Amino acid sequence: MHTTFPLPTASDHWHAVDEMPEGEVGEAHDHGHGPHRHSVGHSHAGHGHSHGLVDPSIVRSRDGVRTVAVSLVVLGVTAVAQVVIFTLSGSVALLADLIHNFGDALTALPLGIAFYARSFRAEKIAGLFVVAAIFVSACVALYETIQRFIHPEHLTHLWVLAAAGLIGFLGNEIAAQVRLRGGRRLLSPALVADGKHARADGYVSLAVVVTAAAVAAGFERADPIIGLLITVVILKITWDSWRVISTTEPGQPHDHDH
Repeated sequence: MHTTFPLPTASDHWHAVDEMPEGEVGEAHDHGHGPHRHSVGHSHAGHGHSHGLVDPSIVRSRDGVRTVAVSLVVLGVTAVAQVVIFTLSGSVALLADLIHNFGDALTALPLGIAFYARSFRAEKIAGLFVVAAIFVSACVALYETIQRFIHPEHLTHLWVLAAAGLIGFLGNEIAAQVRLRGGRRLLSPALVADGKHARADGYVSLAVVVTAAAVAAGFERADPIIGLLITVVILKITWDSWRVISTTEPGQPHDHDH
């Protein structure tokens, strides 16, 4: 009496592969018709299918580029709004602030390139570039403050200046929030520093609003005094950003709040 055994079907073969312990898929197996290798990364869990994971560095790169791009769009819209106000007012003070904001927005470009290239070294260099830009902003603010102390100027178009300053503050603060959250999420000290850079620019724009209000109230010397206070704030931001960049490597856990 001969006992017959059913031949294995293709379905049985793949179910056997699915039941193999994790880590054995991908090893060579001989089923009587020559060794062959099962496909790695193809598994069935419940009713879902997984065909491999995306490289975490690619996910981080895309997220970083997207974060930088969003913040640049916000700053671009802010700058365009300030350009419109400048054409209506012709204020030299507003023009100076506008050029300053355009120049500072460019600091995001090397950071975006670093994320795109997935290079921690380039990200570190971009972070140092951002810190240098913040320090330059502080130096420019200090120079302008000293000039205003020595050569006081009578501000005009106060309401226009206040409106432009408010727009600048809101735009920079939104960009700062986008960059700071992205920096914490991606463990990017350079992106955190760039967020603080945007916040520093927001403080400068806010100072324009406060100055316009103070001058309108009759306090003519408010401009250089507020400028000096803002310079101190920017120098503090420079120091905090330098500590983050110099003591932390990209992709490593760190404390951004100190």
